[in-house]
Amino acid sequence: MANTPSAKKATRKIEARTAVNRSRRSRVRTFIRKVEEAIIAGDHKLAMEALAVAAPEIARASSKGIVHANLAARKVSRLNSRVKALSA
Repeated sequence: MANTPSAKKATRKIEARTAVNRSRRSRVRTFIRKVEEAIIAGDHKLAMEALAVAAPEIARASSKGIVHANLAARKVSRLNSRVKALSA
């Protein structure tokens, strides 16, 4: 257990940061799920709208360090190609 005041403060900061990060990660997953649900439903217009909202959210999570930059790019790319395939 932390004994020094600085160690106790560090523990508090980590807990606060973890809560924020958990919320942001959950938010990203929700946006991704909305795109995937639209894809499964076969609704191209709805999928495009959901992707337009999800892509910046994923990029924001990447910039905040919630997910790795490559993971964010891969997610957006794969979602985009799946949405594109609906129109064909």
